[in-house]
Amino acid sequence: MDNLRKTGNYLNGVKDELPFPHRFVASDLYKVMEGAAYLLTLEKDLALEHTMDSIIDLIGNAQEEDGYLYEAHTTGVSASHEHWGGAGMGDKPYSWVVHSHELYNMGHMYEGAVAYYLATGKDKWLKIAEKNARHINHVFFEGDPKHNNGNPVNQAPGHQEIELALVKLYRTTGDSLYLKMAQKFIDIRGVTYQPEGEGVMAPSYAQQHLPVREQTKAVGHAVRATYLYAGMADVLAQTGDKSLQPALDSIWNNIVDMRMHITGGLGAIHGIEGFGPEYVLPNKDAYNETCAAVGNVMFNYRMFLTKKDARYVDVAEVALYNNVLAGVNLDGNKFFYVNPLEADARNAFNQGLKGRSPWFGTACCPSNIARLIPQIPGMMYAHTDNDIYCTFYAGTSTVVPLSDGKVTIKQTTNYPFDESVRFEIKPEQSKQKFAMHFRIPTWAGKQFVPGKLYHYLNDKPAEWKVLLNGKEVSVKPHKGFVTIERAWKSGDLVELQLPMLVRYNKAISQVEADIDRVCITRGPLVYCAESVDNVAMPASYVVNPSEDISITKGAGALKYIDFITVPAHSVQDKDVHSLTLLPYYAWDNRGDDAMIVWLSENDSLANASIPKISEYISDIKATHTFDRDDVYAMLTNGYPANSFDTSIPRWTSWPQKGEEQIVEFILKRPIALQSFSVYWYDDGGGVQVPKSWSLEYKQNGEWKTFPIYVTDEYRMLKDQYNMVHPGKDITTEGLRLRIVPLPHAAVGILSVQIEEVK
Repeated sequence: MDNLRKTGNYLNGVKDELPFPHRFVASDLYKVMEGAAYLLTLEKDLALEHTMDSIIDLIGNAQEEDGYLYEAHTTGVSASHEHWGGAGMGDKPYSWVVHSHELYNMGHMYEGAVAYYLATGKDKWLKIAEKNARHINHVFFEGDPKHNNGNPVNQAPGHQEIELALVKLYRTTGDSLYLKMAQKFIDIRGVTYQPEGEGVMAPSYAQQHLPVREQTKAVGHAVRATYLYAGMADVLAQTGDKSLQPALDSIWNNIVDMRMHITGGLGAIHGIEGFGPEYVLPNKDAYNETCAAVGNVMFNYRMFLTKKDARYVDVAEVALYNNVLAGVNLDGNKFFYVNPLEADARNAFNQGLKGRSPWFGTACCPSNIARLIPQIPGMMYAHTDNDIYCTFYAGTSTVVPLSDGKVTIKQTTNYPFDESVRFEIKPEQSKQKFAMHFRIPTWAGKQFVPGKLYHYLNDKPAEWKVLLNGKEVSVKPHKGFVTIERAWKSGDLVELQLPMLVRYNKAISQVEADIDRVCITRGPLVYCAESVDNVAMPASYVVNPSEDISITKGAGALKYIDFITVPAHSVQDKDVHSLTLLPYYAWDNRGDDAMIVWLSENDSLANASIPKISEYISDIKATHTFDRDDVYAMLTNGYPANSFDTSIPRWTSWPQKGEEQIVEFILKRPIALQSFSVYWYDDGGGVQVPKSWSLEYKQNGEWKTFPIYVTDEYRMLKDQYNMVHPGKDITTEGLRLRIVPLPHAAVGILSVQIEEVK
């Protein structure tokens, strides 16, 4: 908001500081505002509405006369060459569309503006959005003398989002211009522009390697990909352009058959936050960005709307209940950016932390959760003129408008822990005839989730039932729905009974990470073992599938959650005979503990899974080491308590205040680097976090500048690891840390972590 305020002051000649240059921080504000708008739809809140109106005023003041809205270019703070090229924003508007996020930001603004208009009827923000959309159409598809020498830019954005947002703008306003724009952006992707390079400049990174209709596999950055596929499905639904369907079907099958974790997580690979090779689905090293799971829900729900097939809702449900909900703690104030399927309570997997974080330097995930969760009520039901589809199950009440009259539906359930889902149906008209379609989830059959990746060890399906006014009815599913079509009367009751069996799951043999492992699920929930509930390390347990299972309720904040206990033994403690598990979404709510989803089936695998200290480094050299400190301490400290943890050894450059320090890590062998993390020591006096730092890597005997990933920064945060990833694949023989101290202080390190691509 400060950036918007300062930009508005700049445009209006009011003396103020300039905003800080950032490509996409505004999008996080727009997403939170979108979520707030959905909440206003559910319940009126005048104070929240007043806050929204005041922020909308800031947005309007920051918009240029022609509709352009991007603080960095408007105020000129992007003029420094450090913001150009690579993962930068360019030196002027629309000069580096591949990474500037100009259109991405506007897409999120459109979605927020539409949501707020539908919630309140106020159109100021909607008019701001429309003004910008017409400006973008002029610049990109007609030609504006102010931009690109008057020639149409005619380039698809590097980060998709505007496509699906334009469809929302069309649905709300009825202006076909916005639908045509969405279609054009989809049509030109991979046609008018293809980046050249690797990492974030690889053509596949933003799905620009081929025209969209020729794409058959999910590749590149997972969030960008799912936003593209959602936009394609929207355009298909609104235009009837069936030429998009084969690509969407092929990509969807590629995801569920080869590239999706059992939690619904997408984008297993750290380096590009995206899809790796087929069947490469690591557990401890999984990336699975929370935003990608949000995108998975969005894509699959739109596929359901186009095809009326419940399997898409089944995938969306698994992604929602497992990966998305895992992204936020039960108090709603700490988050996961990264969602692995195993953690050892030592390695800082979550952007420098070994557990949840209150915020991130790149805050796309918390803001995405803030807008998705309040959208779910709008996804509970879908309808045509005479059909109602019951998609997600939760205690709700709603009114559905059909052609012959409105229908009030009240749904009562404790799903996903209760197997009973009850519907009370009250049509507006007496004996109103229409069809009710109830989803029978994939997990109630022979496997947990659609696709070829996972199956139940015992594939005997559960015996689900449908009752109408207390009497069982015989119905067969069609496209995953059972249908009751009749003349309904007020007070009719339908009950679904969906047995919540505890199931042991296996992955197909191509998924090497899950060989000789099982995963436990119940209903739509994936379960995991956490160290707080068990005597030994979760990775040390061996499970032999058994029907000797107990289910109990948790305690405290977890009192409404079902825990599962199964027979198991630990290779660390022979006196252990059982293992307790909780839903994956609820882990890390009682401290940063070890956790595992895929459990070993034999002792040798369990022994190999127990965490060990990294053995990559043969030696460390530093410019200077204080004679009471130890340069090797940074390899053995595990996870420090905080940056002033004096209970463990450390390395410092004391008493060399203000002098640049170099720490070199000599590797035993070349490694494909996944990430590098540093945990700073800071005593608040003579040794403090540095002014700046950077990384270099050694390749073929030559030191090179580290190609830092697009959303990473060299951060100086206390009390956590500061993690960076390479923006392209690199194999290195060594790493060199360059540290610039504050003028009045030396620098210190408690721990470093080096991760190799597995």
